[in-house]
Amino acid sequence: MKEKGQYLLAFGVVASMLFVVGFPPFVIFFFGIFAYFLLRMFTAGSKSETREIFEFYLSANEILRDDDRRWYAFEIYDCIRRGDEIVSRMKTAPPLVYFALGALQNKAGSHKAAISNLAHVIENPASDELAFVSPSPELQSYVRVLRKIEREPADAPLTSAAVRALERARKLRGKTLLEDSRVKFSAIPVVVEPQLALLSKENYDDGNDFAEHSASDHPKAAPIDVAFKENGSTNGRQAKNNSNEDQYVDRKTISEVLHDIYDKNVQ
Repeated sequence: MKEKGQYLLAFGVVASMLFVVGFPPFVIFFFGIFAYFLLRMFTAGSKSETREIFEFYLSANEILRDDDRRWYAFEIYDCIRRGDEIVSRMKTAPPLVYFALGALQNKAGSHKAAISNLAHVIENPASDELAFVSPSPELQSYVRVLRKIEREPADAPLTSAAVRALERARKLRGKTLLEDSRVKFSAIPVVVEPQLALLSKENYDDGNDFAEHSASDHPKAAPIDVAFKENGSTNGRQAKNNSNEDQYVDRKTISEVLHDIYDKNVQ
């Protein structure tokens, strides 16, 4: 009622000024209706975002609570996705959203993202609540609902308990979760990227292709044993020819043989 009274008072002052200037009453009424629906649209959007934040708190607290419940991976990732959407959509998201999101990512094993969100809320002085001097309308709506829940926890007992539990975990376990994520992330072995592996394979294939092309461009050298055999056989043939030539050298010609036979017969 207080907010509606403020809106009606502002509308009455603006309408009076327009009427004094000389605007027709129906034009003033038209602008009043337009401003009313425009205001309802923006306030409805901020209320829906505020409701999504507290619903995220409820889900995150149930998953992070130390009990015997075993959660499926898709449930944790769905809650992480909702937290990511809140952080990306809001210009200034509450610090408790960053902590809950980082704690969920630590539980899911996404340590790189957990380090980013937990360090933002624990080691960054600008993320402290006292640093928010000029809040956005979304943050103002969130703080308004938060203070109402804190003053009257009986109206929303589950939401109030979830907020208190997350704030307590942020105070007591925030640094521990951050260090745990850093240790586990540093222990992850370095894996070669698929693109680099593919590139090295292509280079290796290109090298083989080059070797094949080089081998095909140049005639293959004869193996040593074949060359040796060929050389050996060649040398053998040469030796045989040489021996035959020696035998031919020792033999007489036909004319010499005939002369010898004739001389013997004559004697």
